[in-house]
Amino acid sequence: MEHASHFFQKSGLHFLNIARGLQSKREAMQKSECHRGIQLRNRVTDNCDQRTSSSAQIKHRTTVQQRKSSSSTSSPESARHPRPSDKLNPKTINPFGEQSRAPSAFAAIYSKGGVPCRLVHGSVKHRLQWECPPEKLPFDPLLITLAEGLRETKHPYTFVSKEGFRELLSVTGALEKAVPLLPRLIPVLKAALVHLDDEVFERGLNALVQLSVVVGPSLNDHLKHLLTSLSRRLRDKKFKEPITTALQKLEQHGGSGSLIIIKSKIPTYCSIYC
Repeated sequence: MEHASHFFQKSGLHFLNIARGLQSKREAMQKSECHRGIQLRNRVTDNCDQRTSSSAQIKHRTTVQQRKSSSSTSSPESARHPRPSDKLNPKTINPFGEQSRAPSAFAAIYSKGGVPCRLVHGSVKHRLQWECPPEKLPFDPLLITLAEGLRETKHPYTFVSKEGFRELLSVTGALEKAVPLLPRLIPVLKAALVHLDDEVFERGLNALVQLSVVVGPSLNDHLKHLLTSLSRRLRDKKFKEPITTALQKLEQHGGSGSLIIIKSKIPTYCSIYC
């Protein structure tokens, strides 16, 4: 009996040890699985953080590049300081681009072929090629149309109007054709003389002198409408000499009657015969 009791005691202890070992293994496996789960979650979280950080960096770089591009294209400094090469490339109208405003009367007429000449680009200077000899062309309304073009500020309109006006007045018989148009020409020339653009004013001044050479004293009745704008521009030093020269031409071709009119509007003017 004692032997059997001792056997059962040993068997019980053996099974107890086995149970404890199994319990320890289960606990170890649970801890291991829990640890691996934590590592997996941490790895996933790290990957998400890296992707989020990379995305934020890309967005930041894109924003910076856009700002640099915008500042370089619309910088007021670039607009304020023109490049030296700009002098070789005058402002030119783009016939295919969208215009911010409707074309001027001269531009519209020119684009429809209403001015019977075209611009020929030369290696040294430009010139006009007429569809027919200018002396065969009617001055009405071509001369007035060219005078209106003097207010243009873009190439080729500036050159076509200036050169066309000069060449048309240089043809034989220009006096008889131009005098009847003076009442309509003078307001157009006045609009160029009061223009804020200096180059437009200069073209208007040259056109006035060219007209005076052709029509002579016939211009005197209209001078008073033009001299006020010349008097204002005389205050600008850079225009004092060209305006004085123009007044001398007006007096030379207009005779003594023109001197009285000039002195009434510009008392400081000195006659070329003094």
